[in-house]
Amino acid sequence: MSYALSVLDKSPILRGETSTEALQRTVALAQRAESLGYHRFWVAEHHNTPDLASASPEILLAFIAAHTRHIRIGSGGVMLQHYSPYKVAENFNLLASLAPDRVDVGIGKAPGGFPISTNALQAGRDPARKPDFAEQLRQLDGFLGADATKRPEGLDATPRPAQPGERHLLGASVESAALAAELGWNFVFARHLNGDDAILSAAISTYRDVTGRPPILALAAVVAPSAEEARAQAALFTPYRVTIPGGQSVTVGSEAQAAEYARQAGVTDYSVERRASTALAGTGEDIIDALDSLADHHGIEEFIIDFGNAGDSRAIALELVAAALHPARPTALSA
Repeated sequence: MSYALSVLDKSPILRGETSTEALQRTVALAQRAESLGYHRFWVAEHHNTPDLASASPEILLAFIAAHTRHIRIGSGGVMLQHYSPYKVAENFNLLASLAPDRVDVGIGKAPGGFPISTNALQAGRDPARKPDFAEQLRQLDGFLGADATKRPEGLDATPRPAQPGERHLLGASVESAALAAELGWNFVFARHLNGDDAILSAAISTYRDVTGRPPILALAAVVAPSAEEARAQAALFTPYRVTIPGGQSVTVGSEAQAAEYARQAGVTDYSVERRASTALAGTGEDIIDALDSLADHHGIEEFIIDFGNAGDSRAIALELVAAALHPARPTALSA
């Protein structure tokens, strides 16, 4: 099959190590992904999370850009609900000026944390004046684009890069696919957050019908030299979907986290749904077999993999998948 592979990293902090060590591992992982031929390397945004070090993708991306040469770098994603679209555009226009033709503007709708961090990030903002996510994204699109008529007169998100960043909307619904298509953005379906195959198919159709191209598919994978070892690691992850009245549904890692999310949101009448993990688990060959099947069934041309392996085994996972995709030339992933 012919498709590109990319990487999403969350900079996990192992027990007993510092955030500096975790971030150094992320940079080393980006360098290894580049040497193996992965197409993109994205970093996530998570707040008030002691075991993850990536709270500000834009800052981390600038450092990664300085320590890599050609791999595309991006956010997976910046949680736009917390920020001024103008400031986000400035950040990414600056990144695109520093690393021409390498920057991806990945935008997510989720909060990237629990209500306590959301309240802190949005402190001082009048909720009644805050636009909804779709309007925020339209504003951001205007600031990123070259058409001055789509932004307030006399206002530009400088510096204006010669090669603007590629725009990507991350989502797990048909509505997100439709919004990305409306704006002409690339769409990334987060299968690791929503494993409903019917919704995946509908989102792909919705996006393809308008744009003529498939979305990128993001998914989680745990990879090891033996399938048994990979499955044992993957079994440790069970997603739970917590829904609060009038609020956004979010995916957490345990029932206790779901209860804490509801407590911070100030509600008691919430619902929790345990979901089956959609993470792929197996050897490098197993993962490629699964990707081949998804690519064949849905016409996917690029996958972004969130490797769930711990510590340095993430680099091993990258290598195992690279070797399985191109056995004759394990140091290149270009499809």
